[in-house]
Amino acid sequence: MSNKKKYTTNKGIPVPNDQASITTGKGASYTMLEDAHLTEKLAHFGRERIPERVVHAKGTGAYGYFEVTNDLSKYTRAKFLSEIGKKTEVFIRFSTVGGEKGSADAKRDPRGTAMKFYTEEGNYDLVGNNTPIFFIRDSIKFPDFIHTQKRNPQNNLPDADMFWDFMSLTPESIHQATFLFTDRGTPLNFRHMDCFGSHSFMWYNEKNEYVWVKYHFKTAQGIKNFTNDEAVKMCGENPDHAVEDLFEAIENENYPEWNVYVQIMKPEEAEEYKFDPFDVTKVWFHGDYPLIPLGKLVLNKNPENFFAEVEQVAFAPSNFVPGIGPSPDRLLQGRLFSYEDTQRHRLGPNHHQIPVNRPKNADVNSYQRDGPMTVDENGGKGPNYYPNSFGGAEPDETVTPPTIELKAEINRHTMPTEDVDFFQTGELWRRVLSDEDKDHLVYNIVVHLGNAQERIRYRQCALFYKADPEYGTRVAEGVGLDINKVKELSEMTQEERVEATKE
Repeated sequence: MSNKKKYTTNKGIPVPNDQASITTGKGASYTMLEDAHLTEKLAHFGRERIPERVVHAKGTGAYGYFEVTNDLSKYTRAKFLSEIGKKTEVFIRFSTVGGEKGSADAKRDPRGTAMKFYTEEGNYDLVGNNTPIFFIRDSIKFPDFIHTQKRNPQNNLPDADMFWDFMSLTPESIHQATFLFTDRGTPLNFRHMDCFGSHSFMWYNEKNEYVWVKYHFKTAQGIKNFTNDEAVKMCGENPDHAVEDLFEAIENENYPEWNVYVQIMKPEEAEEYKFDPFDVTKVWFHGDYPLIPLGKLVLNKNPENFFAEVEQVAFAPSNFVPGIGPSPDRLLQGRLFSYEDTQRHRLGPNHHQIPVNRPKNADVNSYQRDGPMTVDENGGKGPNYYPNSFGGAEPDETVTPPTIELKAEINRHTMPTEDVDFFQTGELWRRVLSDEDKDHLVYNIVVHLGNAQERIRYRQCALFYKADPEYGTRVAEGVGLDINKVKELSEMTQEERVEATKE
């Protein structure tokens, strides 16, 4: 009889699987709200720290506008994308991800790029990063992943063992981990980096014909990064350098700009693509789906009050406007719940009434009333229920999104590690990175991974080796490992590799 402790919910109910959400299928699929374990994890995670954000705590923001430069309205009915020259006011918050509110801007970390478009059909939020991919592909893993990016629960210090233990036990993370340890993991500032929606999203038109899209925001300032040593130096010299840079650039009318593109994939192509197109740990190859120009984004106004606007701005990937919707990306499916739920905790149930969060260019006619900090007219004397016969607002069936047909098998479908997890990382190493990029990548990993236990170093280097033998060999040599043992581990299954590197 096993003496292992059984994993339970916080109610003591046994958990059968903690690596997969309950979904409608084995691959790209929709997540079920009945998954109480998932919602418990996400809801608890969103309430772990107050009052600062659990993730993306350190950041800054600015106002600007998005302008359409290419007509793609045949793909989407979204009014703010309807014609060339149309401008929409935006607010963007840039941030680091793992650090606390007082952390340094130059730390190696993804950069959050949360955008709020104040459209005439309501607010549309696009919440992404400066990377086209992410570490995990199922939202049930997100709280655990972020815990490993934070501090050790005993000594409250950053912990390389926590970081690399999780990465090496979650092979799907290798693509993003590689990206993070290039110099793009330490961008010069927020102006000199690209931004991405990261997930796949749905666009649909007036005929309810739909396509899948990915967003790319290419910096017009050019990409500039710190080396690892330059970043470390900047952390000591000016921990707020990126916040300062954005504010000063706008004050001096040196307005930052990004050129906006999309990739478009037809539904029938998604069914036949060479890998799961809704897996956020993957990119769509540009040779298959080239970038199509859409518009430009310009930031031209600083906030008047940091707390009122930057600190209290609230984003949620679930805020779509007609013409745009979600995809069966498992990480996105969990975010649709978690972000809005976290804001209800952090700012309150009426956070949408805070000026920076109000839909500036659309009317609000809702039957949700009362609650703490109600500061608008609260619906006045109108009815607070629906249906009613007193002239209350009526639903508009014309904005109903397309029907998606599903063949569902409801269960916790674990998404296995696949060769494509390593192939895309290998292609990044072989075809994208220059010799200097490779040198910096290996150096950056060695500096960090070298602080982890030897068994964890072996497990992680085996994953690098699976992506590309040269990549794995160079990192292994840098952290003092036997390359023959690394190669042997790389040829094992993940289960065998974990067993061979147990404590």
